Amino acid sequence: MTLAEQFTSLDSILKRTRIYWQCTAFDFDAIPWPELRGILNSLTDEQVATLDTKQNELIDFFNPHIKLLDELQLLCKLPQANTPRYDYPFWISNGIKGRKFEQLQDFVSALPNTKLPVLEWCAGKGHLGRMLAFNGATQVSSVELQSTLCEQGQKAALQQGLAMQFSQVDVLKDDTTSLFNTQMHAVALHACGALHQAMMRKAIAVNVQQISFSPCCYHLFTPNDYLPMSELAKQSQLRLTHRDLKLALQETVTAPTRVDKIRKTELEWRLGFDALRRSITNELHYVSVPSVNKAVFSGSFKSFCEWAGDKKALKIPQDIDYEYFLSVGVARKKVTDRVELVRHVFRRAIEVWLVLDRALYLQQHGYQVSIKTFCEKQLTPRNILILANTNPSTNN
Repeated sequence: MTLAEQFTSLDSILKRTRIYWQCTAFDFDAIPWPELRGILNSLTDEQVATLDTKQNELIDFFNPHIKLLDELQLLCKLPQANTPRYDYPFWISNGIKGRKFEQLQDFVSALPNTKLPVLEWCAGKGHLGRMLAFNGATQVSSVELQSTLCEQGQKAALQQGLAMQFSQVDVLKDDTTSLFNTQMHAVALHACGALHQAMMRKAIAVNVQQISFSPCCYHLFTPNDYLPMSELAKQSQLRLTHRDLKLALQETVTAPTRVDKIRKTELEWRLGFDALRRSITNELHYVSVPSVNKAVFSGSFKSFCEWAGDKKALKIPQDIDYEYFLSVGVARKKVTDRVELVRHVFRRAIEVWLVLDRALYLQQHGYQVSIKTFCEKQLTPRNILILANTNPSTNN
């Protein structure tokens, strides 16, 4: 199956199933799909939480009840790189936490074997670039927004005798044309949204020989209404927004118990306040309130409502029954969790759709493109690697 065929099939299924994923869970007081109410209400909260961390089991659970999930699962299955990790001396991994270092090892191992000069996009401290320089890249040019990270990365490179040069650049505002040339390998690990899109466009403009990147946070620095990159995606009837793009990111490594408990309280309180707000304003749709320090959720629900009311310019009557609205929030969270569980069936499919849009865009500009996973999801759910090359014989 070609990338275009894969995209077309995936696009068709997502369009036909969008009643299940293109919605806002907070809007519902009850399960909106009659055919799923029985199985969703039969789940305990613990079962919901467990299913949410196991994508394949999640799809299997809903497969008898939602059409086309078998086909969807096949279309989202990507080849694995399965390349052995390189060994590095201890000083290369200094300052990199264990899981992050394993991600980097797997990412580097999955890259084409080339000694081309490297452009490291959104480099941070240059951990990726240092590994590529150690592996024999003739020169690594590392581009990063934060000057302190550039200084730390340059200092480490000098101490370790690695051929690296850092540049402090705002890749969305500054002219980066001079950073690119044909004979180079442009790389980025988890560059967000418009950041990796900017790299793609600049690299294409000068026909960079090799482009390798793992996209992340597709919504960041972009308009709320998604702008497709490839011609095929532009023809799609799907109209994605930031809400849909964020869905692609909601597969996560299991959070610590304490974090889960705070998140549970936060959702219950936000939904309880929303019920209170609706009772006063008679509005029907959920309205978000700003982010707040998590310490707030160690206080009282009443205090949170007073704070949220102030933020939304809402005058709360003195005789409000806060316990009642908290109980509404608790009940609505159970609904929200189950609606989100259904939406999460499609989170990887949305991500693969977005990745294919990027791959097809590169193909349109003459690149040979492949897509694979570079590591296990336990290391990071953002494990998709796009490889593009003007000379396919050098691809892994």
